Amino acid sequence: MCKIVLLRHGESMWNKENRFTGWTDVGLSEKGIEEAKEAGEILKKESWVFDLVFTSVLKRAIDTTNIVLEQMGLAGLEIKYAWELNERHYGALQGLNKSEMAKKYGEEQVRIWRRSYGVRPPEMEEEDCRRQNELEVFKSVPVYEMPRTESLADTCARAVDYWQKEIVPAIKSNRKILISAHGNSLRALAKYLDNIGDKEISELNIPTGVPLVYELDDDLKPIRHYYLGDQDAIAKKIDAVKNQYKI
Repeated sequence: MCKIVLLRHGESMWNKENRFTGWTDVGLSEKGIEEAKEAGEILKKESWVFDLVFTSVLKRAIDTTNIVLEQMGLAGLEIKYAWELNERHYGALQGLNKSEMAKKYGEEQVRIWRRSYGVRPPEMEEEDCRRQNELEVFKSVPVYEMPRTESLADTCARAVDYWQKEIVPAIKSNRKILISAHGNSLRALAKYLDNIGDKEISELNIPTGVPLVYELDDDLKPIRHYYLGDQDAIAKKIDAVKNQYKI
């Protein structure tokens, strides 16, 4: 048996402002910084030790990773940065307020864009796409892989492929793994590990800044999973995430 930890980044500035974030490279809010510190403190208190971290190329996940490792006394640990672990790309919705979009397009349409498995939001405009493609943060993304929008299914495809090609070999080499990423890329991994159905995955909510442990058998099939920390507080955070998706 082995254990890995999944961690959604702390609250970002655009989480706080209720905006579609996606691949926009925004930083953590003050609350997000505190969430990352708390996650690190919990992991240290529970005597967790890592020797390899996988994270995305986006600032909010990287900053969360660095804060957690600093709190654990593991600064300088090996980190692998992968665009495949980026948040889902929300296309032309990125930067827009979710509540305002619900008023404009209707709550049901926005729920479909946010929570359905196979539906993509409207594509990013050509000018915005060119601007995105020129950003230094995305230099590792092959041109043919650069999205203009994504469904959760698209996110699952890239995240699971990366899991199989990069993360699985590390686990099999007995590396102690932390995956510090985003709500949708972690939902993608959870869907794959737990074999969650396409409809059922819409109900899975992962709160920001709470370590999620997966215990895996020798075939890397999940035995069980659970959150670390105060369980009542975690339940409230999960309920808060659910309420966000009601629009």
